Amino acid sequence: MAPVRAYVALGSNLGNRELNLALAREQLGQTPGIEIRGASSVEETAPLGLVAQPAYLNQMLALDTTLSPRQLLEHCHRIESLAGRERRTRWESRTLDLDIVRYGGLSIQEPGLTLPHPGFPERAFWQRELAELERLGL
Repeated sequence: MAPVRAYVALGSNLGNRELNLALAREQLGQTPGIEIRGASSVEETAPLGLVAQPAYLNQMLALDTTLSPRQLLEHCHRIESLAGRERRTRWESRTLDLDIVRYGGLSIQEPGLTLPHPGFPERAFWQRELAELERLGL
């Protein structure tokens, strides 16, 4: 399978946020079938949702991958778990959140996986980070 360009958003608002993002970059970069092509600037943002919580650090990665969208999602979930993330309620604080924003030009709507990510239009920081990567030719 030829590599597909995917964009994965990283976010963290618990613990050592910088270290959590670094762990995600390291783990993704060491994964067979994934090559990190570039990374946006790290940006601090207000949390989404109605729950009071600390600010997030966010970053977008451009990847070339031979993993399927489902395999990539499962790997992202494993990395989140490695960083200590527990999935309890929506919009809660998290040590690490990895979201597949785009996977090539693919549109998917399956249980647990929707591409492009349905939250993209509401997340101005994702739009800025993706635009930064696109300006770099990624």
